[in-house]
Amino acid sequence: MINTNKLENLFLSDIVIFGGLGDLSIRKILPAIYFRLQAKQLADDCRVILISRKEFNEEEFENLLRSKIENNIEDVSKKDLNHLISICKYYKADINQNGCLNNLKPLLRSENNVVRLFYFSVSSSLFGSITKNLKEAELITPKSRVVLEKPLGHNAESSREINNEISDYFNESQIFRIDHYLGKETVQNLMVLRFTNNLYENAWNAQNIDNIQITVSENLGVGSRGGFYDKYGALLDMVQNHLLQLMCLVAIEPPNILDANTVRDEKLKVLKSLRPIDVDSCKTHTVKGQYTRGKLDGKSVKSYLEDIEKFSSDTETFVAIRAYIDNWRWAGVPFYLRTGKRLTRKHSQITINFKNVPHNIFPDGKSIVNNKLIINLQPEESIELVQTVKTPGPGGYRYEPISLVLDYGSSFNERFPDAYERLLIDVIRGNQTLFMRKDEVEASWKWIDSINQSWAKAKLKNHLYSSGSNGPGDRILSDNHEWNN
Repeated sequence: MINTNKLENLFLSDIVIFGGLGDLSIRKILPAIYFRLQAKQLADDCRVILISRKEFNEEEFENLLRSKIENNIEDVSKKDLNHLISICKYYKADINQNGCLNNLKPLLRSENNVVRLFYFSVSSSLFGSITKNLKEAELITPKSRVVLEKPLGHNAESSREINNEISDYFNESQIFRIDHYLGKETVQNLMVLRFTNNLYENAWNAQNIDNIQITVSENLGVGSRGGFYDKYGALLDMVQNHLLQLMCLVAIEPPNILDANTVRDEKLKVLKSLRPIDVDSCKTHTVKGQYTRGKLDGKSVKSYLEDIEKFSSDTETFVAIRAYIDNWRWAGVPFYLRTGKRLTRKHSQITINFKNVPHNIFPDGKSIVNNKLIINLQPEESIELVQTVKTPGPGGYRYEPISLVLDYGSSFNERFPDAYERLLIDVIRGNQTLFMRKDEVEASWKWIDSINQSWAKAKLKNHLYSSGSNGPGDRILSDNHEWNN
């Protein structure tokens, strides 16, 4: 957790956001800067340059920025908001035009110790043009960092091309491929739980764990992202990055030291141990779906085709996968990955289902609920341990499952920094532990490509599911397993 009570060593920094007036910048990046300024983890004279193609005069820019930030920050401080706006500058540029950044240098500091953070909050198809223009304008310094938002391409080949374009101008230590799920408190606590508690680490293997479930469900449809989403779908948009990264942190071997390369070495081993999904196994180990009309919170909602205004589309809005990691620790343990839109609720969760006791000694024969470790990532962040206890009262042994819950909101009386806040500070400090390395990205794409190619060869169709349901994920479950809904 970021310590907001301690004034830490501050780095002089210039933050340049490409797509500076886009949705991600307004909802996440700028609020992250606001709160880190407020917490004194960014220098007061930090500079923020927002780059877009739109035409604004200074007054129009400030008014737009103020209204948008006020809508995305609860209980905003007028003083702190004024401070943020005072350090924000607007720069108009069409990034596809050569020389478009030649006039940017006067807005940046020239001192050698200034961290220049270039945040690429735009389509990855523009990454090459941006880096080329940065180089031509002589804006890249040894202290520069570049943050890349997903998706990095649409397959292994395109991802490799994008990474190579960036690598022509930035070395690997300067490149930060972001996945905001890795910045969540409960995800970080997963590492602490495993590697500081003997109770868990000794049981963290195929001998004691029956199955592991990772769910990232959304109750919203595609919204304004329909054009983008129809090109990518749930497999590329969510599984390739978020779910695989969460799976890696659950499955990695203990690193000998907590540093960026050591942790990422272990994650890479997991990705390379993933069993490929071929034409035959894709029919039993995967399912894809697309939402139809239905009801959410008592209100009727449209189908996916209505949302994207098309008569037909093969794009999946739901994916469930039964994956296996072929190594000694996880041999035979299914990892169930599930994500989808227009499901019952917005919820992200990791569930570790432990094996049951081999024999029930109690005479009533009542089944015993297996132990579960449930890590809730959103909307609430909590850790829940399900175990069986005796029901109070005389008359023999009666028992039932009881949850021991660590609720972050009630257990720690302080505001929790958003994932983007943590990751922003890590970028400025040069800490890459929570960011993906190039070979990680390539390994994840290789596995995802095997699924996509198998779907195409098998001509696997989408299962239609009603909006407001849990989707068609039951089709890939085995051995009487059930989703933890």
